[in-house]
Amino acid sequence: MDVHEARARFRELRQEDGPVSPSELDAIWAALATVRPEEMLGEWTGGEFRTGHPLDGVLEKAGWYGKTFTSVHDVKPLICRDATGALYSDRELGKGEASLWTVEFRGETTATMIYDGQPVLDHFKRLDDTTLMGIMNAKGVPAEGPFFYFFLERAAGAPQEAPRAGEDS
Repeated sequence: MDVHEARARFRELRQEDGPVSPSELDAIWAALATVRPEEMLGEWTGGEFRTGHPLDGVLEKAGWYGKTFTSVHDVKPLICRDATGALYSDRELGKGEASLWTVEFRGETTATMIYDGQPVLDHFKRLDDTTLMGIMNAKGVPAEGPFFYFFLERAAGAPQEAPRAGEDS
């Protein structure tokens, strides 16, 4: 699968109500470009792919809105909406907050968010200039998974990165 096919299939799968195959998400992941932590700064809205993972629907029930990357050492991984619709960082659910690092995952070095209070890592790759694909990994999860698959989109009005030399959008 090339990057253009991966982008098209990703967009199709986002619209699906039913379960999505982790192997299909893995094929999309493999075709995408890595991302540097500094390229992720800003506010992002989030969503998940339903794959049958034990976390399916948990973030939605918590009112998950997305993530805010203020700096590489100041990440709010679980921005949620309260009953009034106000946004807040759910530090209890996340057992603290997080930071961004560059970590090798599946043979590639890419931006990875590491939670402060639990052995959980969110690895990221770039779909395009405003969309990231994420795979949540945790201590004790075998190399083949199961993983939790999600996506982030730059929040409306959030600053966007200029295109990088040699990359098409």
